[in-house]
Amino acid sequence: MLGSGEAIGKLKISWDKLLDHGGEPFDLPFPSVYGVHPSLTLKATVVHTCDDQNDALSDSFVDSKIARDTDAGHARLARYVTRATVSHLNHAMQRFQLVLDQCPVSHPDHATALTNLAWARLIGYIRNDLQDIDATTSLFRDALALRPQHHPDHPLSLCNLTQALTWRHNKKSTAADIREAVPLYHELLPLCPEGTYLRSIVAGNGVDYVIRGCNDLPIDASDEGIRLRRVVLELCPLGHQLRHYALHWLAQAMEARFQQCGSIDDIDETIQLRREAVSLCPEGHAYCYAHLNNLAVSLEFRFNHQGKPNDLDEAIYLYEEALRLRPVGHESRDVSLGNLGSALISRFNKRGDIDVITRAVSLYREALTLSPPGHPRRDTTLNNLALALQTRYVKLDVSEDLNEAIDRYRESLRLSRLDDPERHVTLLNLSSALCSRFMQTQENEDVEEAITLCQESLAALSSLHPNRHFSYKELTKAYLSRYQILHDPADLSLAIENFRLASRHPTQGFPGRIKEAIGWACEAEIYQHESALEAYQMCFELFDGHVMTRSSVISRREAATAFRGAQSLPVDAASCAIRSDNLRQAVELAEQGRGQQWSLASRLRTSVEDLVSANPTLARNYLELSKLVSDAAQSAAIITDRAAADRAATEYRRLTKQWEAAVAEIREIRAFSRFLLPPLYEDLQAVARQGPVIILIASQYSCSAIIVPTSGDPHHVPLPSLSLAELTNLKDRFARAIRDASKMGPKVPRNDIIVLLRTVWDAIMLPIVNVLQHDLKLKFNSRIWLCPTAAFTSIPLHAAHPFKTNADRSKEPCLEDLYICSYTPTLSALVRSRQLMKKRITPSFVTIGQSKPAAGKGKALLAVDNELELVHKLVPATANCTTISGDAATRAGALDALQQNTWVHLACHGKQDRTQPYNSHFVMRDEHLTLLDIIDTDIPRAEFAFLSACHTAVGDEETPDEVIHLAAGLQFSGFKSVVGTLWEVDDSVAKHVVEAFYKNMFKDSENGGAMDMDCTKAAWALNRATHSVKTKVPLEQRMVFVHIGV
Repeated sequence: MLGSGEAIGKLKISWDKLLDHGGEPFDLPFPSVYGVHPSLTLKATVVHTCDDQNDALSDSFVDSKIARDTDAGHARLARYVTRATVSHLNHAMQRFQLVLDQCPVSHPDHATALTNLAWARLIGYIRNDLQDIDATTSLFRDALALRPQHHPDHPLSLCNLTQALTWRHNKKSTAADIREAVPLYHELLPLCPEGTYLRSIVAGNGVDYVIRGCNDLPIDASDEGIRLRRVVLELCPLGHQLRHYALHWLAQAMEARFQQCGSIDDIDETIQLRREAVSLCPEGHAYCYAHLNNLAVSLEFRFNHQGKPNDLDEAIYLYEEALRLRPVGHESRDVSLGNLGSALISRFNKRGDIDVITRAVSLYREALTLSPPGHPRRDTTLNNLALALQTRYVKLDVSEDLNEAIDRYRESLRLSRLDDPERHVTLLNLSSALCSRFMQTQENEDVEEAITLCQESLAALSSLHPNRHFSYKELTKAYLSRYQILHDPADLSLAIENFRLASRHPTQGFPGRIKEAIGWACEAEIYQHESALEAYQMCFELFDGHVMTRSSVISRREAATAFRGAQSLPVDAASCAIRSDNLRQAVELAEQGRGQQWSLASRLRTSVEDLVSANPTLARNYLELSKLVSDAAQSAAIITDRAAADRAATEYRRLTKQWEAAVAEIREIRAFSRFLLPPLYEDLQAVARQGPVIILIASQYSCSAIIVPTSGDPHHVPLPSLSLAELTNLKDRFARAIRDASKMGPKVPRNDIIVLLRTVWDAIMLPIVNVLQHDLKLKFNSRIWLCPTAAFTSIPLHAAHPFKTNADRSKEPCLEDLYICSYTPTLSALVRSRQLMKKRITPSFVTIGQSKPAAGKGKALLAVDNELELVHKLVPATANCTTISGDAATRAGALDALQQNTWVHLACHGKQDRTQPYNSHFVMRDEHLTLLDIIDTDIPRAEFAFLSACHTAVGDEETPDEVIHLAAGLQFSGFKSVVGTLWEVDDSVAKHVVEAFYKNMFKDSENGGAMDMDCTKAAWALNRATHSVKTKVPLEQRMVFVHIGV
């Protein structure tokens, strides 16, 4: 028998006993080894030889010599193991070498011979009696090559090679050995069943050794390095004592790659790994502090990259917990003080609370006392304290803070090594502080040094390092500072170029780039630089990318409102284009900026009928991915557990990347090259087929209107007598006048409102009407659409009235005498509604009313039931009209009715939530029917909705598009035509408008039946209704109703 491996016992058995088993297999047990009871299965057979079998006998003699030499080698090796005599080892190796010489590569026992020699050499190396381990490792490699996967001895050869590698690492600390051993162990473990001898060797000290060995390796953020860490983690299943180590080191590698490349997926996975590590090490565990602190650091990284406030709040909480575990006197307390101080600076920059930055300064001063001269972390603490002082200077303008900050930065740089990977941070911080002092003292040396420091930081960073963004940012500040003092145009050009580089730097997170793009636009406007339009376009591009990373509409709005100055970007961009005499681009920019929230939501609902005809495979793939993305978004919206939310966000981004790839593939088809891209003017002009659309731009730089005609270029209408401040004042005066009117009797003249409507006519609508009449030759009673922005959205433009009597006693016509007015939240919304009009189905009508909401949800509306009954009578009998009211008018009941019917009349309390417009709602019996409910619901049959409720068409003042309201939500969900309200409705008089509206709406349907119900008549019917109830309904209750859509 040719044995291999280590000697575990000596077999003593007579030939008679051996042959007693009659040729049947039998087991020979051995004493316990490593807790395993090994045994050997044998089968003994007597072979009779004949004279004509000389060749066979010759082979048999050779095999017998190989076996004898092998046995002799094992015997000598066993003596060496027990007696530690080197001569026994040498004799054993000589015997095994003889066997190897007799077993060429083609010999079936060549691998075994290699293994026996290698094993003897390894034992000698382990006992320091043999120095050459490289030859031993090569022998094991050769043996493994001869025993590929599925060979019965493949696991043994894997095990042997791993042991050789780990012993060489143990003695020589060769990193390559540990890196090679890890994947070998990963392959080996599944091949060793539980309870086997091999498993006891592999799963014990061997695996633990390589895991700990990997902990000593430097952090490697390469793909190969991260793959290695993933394998190590797989070697530590749930319950393994070293799993938290493996989680930590994989997280370290992922975080390092995030810092180098800026991929949000990397920091998300880092946080998930760190959360699990924290869960494995509760308070009292030796590594509890480390994992808490590391999770907080990662959350702060993600906050800086994505700007999610929850991440910062959680990071501060964890830092506080970590500091509690590092009480006064602990050697690492300075680290916890510094980390908490850093997060507090971020919170101060977000909220501006002076107590927060004062505490940060205090924490850093304590940390500095714990880091005296000679302390290894003193340079970091000095930099942190300086940053806190500089931040406080920006708020309080105390020059002592700034000067101390500069001194601290300089001391930090003197202490830091030139090759310190974080040195560039202090360079940039000192540069920023010097720029601030230059603006105070106008000493050129400061700004020159600031520029040099930024250039030094750039030289230290690779081309795609995320922190190059901050170098460009500080260079921008330095050049702008110098331009403001010295007025050299070259400095302005350099500042603009660095704005461009900072906002375009691909590996920096969206929040930082957006802030730079907004700053670029502002400075370009101030200095009238030609790059202003480019800056605005960059803002919209970055905003689009940023909010698309958020899975829910609410989180998208939070992302869009997180930036100071973002609300005015669309109107400022349009104003810039107007001042550049580029009216077409003004229309495109206003649309792109204002319609972003609805545009992102509608992407997943875009009709692909034309694409189905051109390429059905692409269309099917796009629709499937759109559904997956939509489902993932809805699932993520209801998750409250932070770890689960992180995983859901990662899954959402993975699907979004696939969806974006599908969109890119569609755009490769020439006819679909602009699929889901912001519409061009030529696309948007389709909105004006039934009448011109008037976009009213309210910007800090100018107030004006753009008229989009049925054909040709847009027309610009300056509004020179109106500034943004005056417009805002007009809006506020309207709000007060409406409130005051609600307390008046119906017959009391509304003088304040009349004065304001006259102002709207003279300052806003008259210049527009002049262009409509004289330039566009628009006919009397034609339809027009108003698309207001910013402060214009809260002014009843449709009710503009001169309130003048001519010399012949005729009354000067008002806007609604001249034209049929409608509104549209965006041009794209109206285009989409028109496209959906192609599909007409048999109409059905439902009235939904809630006169008695649940306690605390509003007063009883006594006229609602009468209103529903009135509408029911006026609807054509063939329209299959149903009513839902009282206990049946629940949130679920109302949603179901919206889905099942084409025409809806809704009478109840309505409320616009100005802080979170997606929570704007209709009050039902049980729960609120929110705007979010509506837009999450597919309403394919929808045509017309009359919202006889308060505040259904009032916008959101915080987002850059101001058009997030209930009426817009219904239009987005599929209703082509909507009547909504601008302020509170008096249900006791609203019924007069409702009655007049439906009488006009169905005037021609009495004989024709339900199929003659035409939602495009709604604007005309509302116009006629408000004219006909002048004597019954107060002015503000006639003005309150507006038409939106087709």
